[in-house]
Amino acid sequence: MNITLNSEQTEFIQEKLKTGRYQNANEVIVKAFRLLEEEDRIYQTWVEETQKKVDIAIEEIERGEVIDGEIVVNQLKEKLRQYRQK
Repeated sequence: MNITLNSEQTEFIQEKLKTGRYQNANEVIVKAFRLLEEEDRIYQTWVEETQKKVDIAIEEIERGEVIDGEIVVNQLKEKLRQYRQK
């Protein structure tokens, strides 16, 4: 596979090489892929956790375990008021 880098990408790699942390462009690219893999893993974990929370919330709603939105807002306002008085 051949990859063509634009001038900004090439300059970025050159700047990384100048730091002495990397010995060649391949090391910079390998590091970039590792970071991308980690970011993808973190995102996937977030998606899975969020889906579980949504599923739980749906089940609670179906069981009638809900609080009126106006009540929640008023409770939050009261907590904020108490916090500001401290």
